[in-house]
Amino acid sequence: MSPEKSREITDLGTLKALAHPLRMKLYRLLFVAGAATASQLAEQVDEAASLVSYHLRKLAGHGLIEEAEPRSGDARERWWQPASDGVSIRDEDFRDAPEKAAAHLAASRLFVEQRAEMYRAYLDGRAHWGPEWNEAAHDSESLLRLTAAELAGLQKDLLDLVKKYDAEGRAREAAGDTEGRENVALHVYGFPFRV
Repeated sequence: MSPEKSREITDLGTLKALAHPLRMKLYRLLFVAGAATASQLAEQVDEAASLVSYHLRKLAGHGLIEEAEPRSGDARERWWQPASDGVSIRDEDFRDAPEKAAAHLAASRLFVEQRAEMYRAYLDGRAHWGPEWNEAAHDSESLLRLTAAELAGLQKDLLDLVKKYDAEGRAREAAGDTEGRENVALHVYGFPFRV
């Protein structure tokens, strides 16, 4: 089965299924790998394969991942892949009840913590990436004066640009241009604040 476009998570059960620290890591690893087995993922997260398998079934039960075509001759191996090109979670879908709002807040905080953990791991290992990657990697902060509509427009423009680069990179990789290609995380936050 080929993955569908980005999936909007609008129900509390699916949000809670994804907003588990290990499940989010597994989902992210599957997204990067394209497909993997519980054993392969267990090695990456340093957990028992049985525990990883349990969490993969939970993600599958909510339609976040699905079984993939086997990539080896071992019929005992169960391969998994993301069921979509990603997920989106909008605040407006979780505002109508306190429990939903609290779950959305907890999930958002988990995602920010895991993204920060990824960036800290890069910083800790920066010396091993070499000058080319260290010059290309960036960290910036822009303090803008915008309306909510302008911020929404900026978000759309940035997302369109990210999708363009992703599509071009994947097409080049599919054509055999793999030299120097790495996984890259791009975290962008746009939010209002007052001083």
